[in-house]
Amino acid sequence: MNPESYTTMAQVRAGVDEIDRQIVALLAQRFAHMRAAARIKPERGHVRDEERKALVIANARDEAERLGAPGDAVAALWDQLVEASIAYEMDEFDRLKG
Repeated sequence: MNPESYTTMAQVRAGVDEIDRQIVALLAQRFAHMRAAARIKPERGHVRDEERKALVIANARDEAERLGAPGDAVAALWDQLVEASIAYEMDEFDRLKG
């Protein structure tokens, strides 16, 4: 996939669809890590860590900007991703230890 060589919207859409599949696969792996965190953390109160959240978002912003992607947009997406991850981890914590 090289977007610079695309000449049709069909190529663009196929490229985007492939990237979306890869992103979803990576998200599944990320959520598997949240399940592990829920299993490992001794207390539910340890699930939310605002300092870690800020670091994860800052790292995503920095990496996006390093790669030429819009840092603010990526940071906003990561904020939503981290919040969803926290909610998922809390649910998993309750399921495992509730």
